[in-house]
Amino acid sequence: MTEIGSTSAEAEASHVIRIWEVKQDRLASMHMKVSEPPRLLSSAAGKSSCCIFRVLQSFVDINGKSYQPQIVSIGPYHHNKPNLRMIEEHKWRYLGSLLNRMKNINIGLEDFLKALEPLELKARECYAESIHLDTDEFLELMVLDGLFVIELFRKVANLVQIESNDPIFTMAWILPFFYRDLLRFENQIPYFVLECLFDMSKIPEQQTSPTLSTLALEFFNNSLQRPDEEIAKYSNLTGRHLLDLVRTSLIPYDQTQPTTNNKPAQVIHRISKLRWAGIKLNPVKAESFLVVKFRHGVIDMPTITIDDFMTSFLLNCVAYEQCHSSCSKHFTTYVTLLDYLINTTKDVEYLCDRNIIDNNLGTDAEIAQFINSMGKDVAFDPYLCYLSELFNDVNEYYHNSWHVQWASFKYTYFDTPWSFISALAALILLLLTVAQTFFTIYPAVQRQN
Repeated sequence: MTEIGSTSAEAEASHVIRIWEVKQDRLASMHMKVSEPPRLLSSAAGKSSCCIFRVLQSFVDINGKSYQPQIVSIGPYHHNKPNLRMIEEHKWRYLGSLLNRMKNINIGLEDFLKALEPLELKARECYAESIHLDTDEFLELMVLDGLFVIELFRKVANLVQIESNDPIFTMAWILPFFYRDLLRFENQIPYFVLECLFDMSKIPEQQTSPTLSTLALEFFNNSLQRPDEEIAKYSNLTGRHLLDLVRTSLIPYDQTQPTTNNKPAQVIHRISKLRWAGIKLNPVKAESFLVVKFRHGVIDMPTITIDDFMTSFLLNCVAYEQCHSSCSKHFTTYVTLLDYLINTTKDVEYLCDRNIIDNNLGTDAEIAQFINSMGKDVAFDPYLCYLSELFNDVNEYYHNSWHVQWASFKYTYFDTPWSFISALAALILLLLTVAQTFFTIYPAVQRQN
């Protein structure tokens, strides 16, 4: 009886319905999270005005520190980082020398801050990440960094006197770092901020001086090495920031607007396979290395110099295009082309031999590794591809059986002098064998007749 009663009590206990209650502190915490706006990717990130993002972590994992400033911080993302303090001190020195010049026209530090105050909200919305600086701190950052960049441009262009003991110019290793750091995607401030500060900081004798875009492009041309007449075309060019300005200046005039193709771009093979189909690469001169064309079995490509500057520039342009929905995808497409063409060291060797790639980076293996890494995790839209026609034409030419057979024959027997000599020797031997057989058989046939 005891066992039965015990079992019955346990059964009743197992059927007790417990009512779970929400803890008030948990509820309050959830309501707080609902009310808080996103910080790491703010609601402004979806707007076309937002143009400065944090680089995707997967890109950072693949390409290392190519997106991180090495010597100078511009803008809020890397502000006050310990490894960038050395140049931070020189920003204030440059600001001081500029303010001394401004005394003659009665413009002081307060005037610069007041001029940017109406632009604060617009400038903040350019950043995908919420900027945790109050108005005073944010405006100070914009004025200090913006005027430093402008003053640097003027000094390089010899519009402002360079102090004889200025380490930025006396130490040869510093300026090359500036060329790269000022074009890193996370290291940008809005271009309209620079324009405002540039216009205000002109002294009377500089009113007819080069435009901001000209000064900027001339500054970075110390690494890009484009002809002066190419830079002169872009005196009135604008951008969302310096990276966008330089990137846009390399896009051909007739391709500046994003286009959507009705037919998607096809994947093409690496250059070693294309050569078997008779497709060749030909170096040409053009306004930009982005101008690539295909005709009559030949891909015309301008030479591109791969060095420390170009690797950083390409990676940051691709990162920008991946984040900003409103800009064209020229650099993403070009990088995809290189990634298609190059798989091995032999592919790089051929492109170098054809003067398509000027290797100032390292070994051919390092170039191949860089290009293959550059294409990883990159979202390529075949419908937003300025080389769509080229990809499709190359793909069609490659799959033409007559081209492949004839090219394979030439590649096998006429690619090198030794292969040609071997083929010629084999042909002569075959002809001699046929002749010997003929003169052996022919007399016997004649006797029978």
